[in-house]
Amino acid sequence: MIFEFSPEIIEAELSALERCAPYFTELDRLCEENGERVLKAFIDNKVSEMHLKGTTGYGYGDDGRDKLDAVFAQVLGAEDALVRHNFVNGTHAIVTALFGVLRKGDSILFTTSKPYDTVCDAVFGDNIGSLKDYGITSKVVELTKENMPDYEKISELAKGCKAAYIQRSRGYSLRPSYDIDTIGKIISAVMQNNPDCIIIVDNCYGELVENREPTAVGADLIAGSLIKNLGGGIAETGGYIAGRADLVEKCAYRLTTPGAGKEVGCTLNQLRGLYLGLFHAPEAVCAALKTSVFATALFDELGYETFPKYDEKRTDIIAAIKLNGEKELCAFCEGIQSGSPIDSGVTPEPWDMPGYDSKVIMAAGAFTMGASIEISADAPLREPFAVWVQGGLTFASGKIAVLKAAERVLKYREEN
Repeated sequence: MIFEFSPEIIEAELSALERCAPYFTELDRLCEENGERVLKAFIDNKVSEMHLKGTTGYGYGDDGRDKLDAVFAQVLGAEDALVRHNFVNGTHAIVTALFGVLRKGDSILFTTSKPYDTVCDAVFGDNIGSLKDYGITSKVVELTKENMPDYEKISELAKGCKAAYIQRSRGYSLRPSYDIDTIGKIISAVMQNNPDCIIIVDNCYGELVENREPTAVGADLIAGSLIKNLGGGIAETGGYIAGRADLVEKCAYRLTTPGAGKEVGCTLNQLRGLYLGLFHAPEAVCAALKTSVFATALFDELGYETFPKYDEKRTDIIAAIKLNGEKELCAFCEGIQSGSPIDSGVTPEPWDMPGYDSKVIMAAGAFTMGASIEISADAPLREPFAVWVQGGLTFASGKIAVLKAAERVLKYREEN
């Protein structure tokens, strides 16, 4: 091995790889299936070299932009999609969807407890232009003691709501991310008392992790970031909304201007990266999932609790590892940073990150700043002192970063 590790780490690595082998085989099969799905969308929509070129100004008649929407829609099992480089992050896409379909006096039901920290501000914030400020009310259904959706409560509170919101990924919690079957059960619970309710799914970190998306079980809108799964490590920025055509149109009116919607918005030089990123996405997601499985197997070998466990079904690319306090958490992130291809010599420090209620430490030596599909780790400095790991553009590089994180944690543990 080119990188040198302690005998304890090497022993744990070999044991972890042996345990991971059957799960890696299944991930390779999934990658091939999703790769065929993406390729078929490109072929069916007759993508050509001309569609890779961008436009300037107003962007009228941008066929590359429109074709990209069609390709994403087919991959995601949707009627239509809104794929734009000027979505600044996944939260922007999600909030655009919320404001796109909700109006004053409407109510939205959060079915999987409160949403991710950055979405909370957009929903519950005071005097910042939140849903609350615009007269849109919210109901929140807490999870059960087993961290699963409370289907009975969801069905009860769904009555009278304009929309219901599902967060697929775990966010900064130790609850499981939810697979497509579970999302389908949530939707069924909503529909029991409110068949007209609009179902909105925060799909961040979950795209291409299974062989279907939430649209397959009744989601009306799904949204996410392109510097996560669907950007394949190539998209430089952007996000997407996909689902029912009439609702996507409303979201487009919110993003640009009423009456113009999807018909405006130049693509500059971004189209090639967005197409190519989507094409690479199945392989990138597979590498990230293998890195996640390996990380949890390795830290299980070292005596740490992981969420999910290495042998549990993956429903997003994130794994949480529960560490013993703030110092171990920081040591882990330092190790990930030191094993990253960019800024490996930088030491991550906790800071007051906008949109979060406590200091956050982030390790992300990435080609694209903040790209979660690349190897990264982050955590708020608060109980339960777990770190959330995601990404790995290649399994070989992701594995090295995880091994370096383990080495740093063990070194700190031995010295203290």
